[in-house]
Amino acid sequence: MRLETREASIEGQGIITQRDLMINALRMRPDRIIVGEARGPEALDMLQAMNTGHDGSMTTIHANSPRDCFHRIETTVLMANVGLTEPVIRQQAASAIQLVVQMERFRDGTRKVSSVSEVVGFNPEGVAFEEIFRFERSGVDEARRVLGRFVASGYRPQFLKRVRASGIEMPDEMFRRN
Repeated sequence: MRLETREASIEGQGIITQRDLMINALRMRPDRIIVGEARGPEALDMLQAMNTGHDGSMTTIHANSPRDCFHRIETTVLMANVGLTEPVIRQQAASAIQLVVQMERFRDGTRKVSSVSEVVGFNPEGVAFEEIFRFERSGVDEARRVLGRFVASGYRPQFLKRVRASGIEMPDEMFRRN
């Protein structure tokens, strides 16, 4: 089911915020929740949903790296003014999020996945990651389009056993450093 925000009317009535939508979506007991972009207090609700059985849920956030992604999440959760400390927010985020897929806009105007990283834990300084894949640029063609390929880091992700148990085959070769 698709839910959308709504601006207030001229009289200042009828506003529906992304946070309102998160709260109502959770009441509907969905299998998954997908939020177009978490950029405010609704990020807290999204983390809580991800930590309470809504596996496969997704959202986007604007950040320069997987590490910056978690700094942005901390900032947006703090906007909810519920008194959570940064270490508690980090723990919630590290528990809720398994993968960070980094998209990058290149000089030629294209967007490509530039990195796929697994969240492997947290500590008071931040969230710990292992990069699984990254886009390796090799140059530009005659039309000035960015050339490159996706390369494996050699890290075998922790989630692999669970993915295979659900019937999805991911061969080990896919993760070998190339």
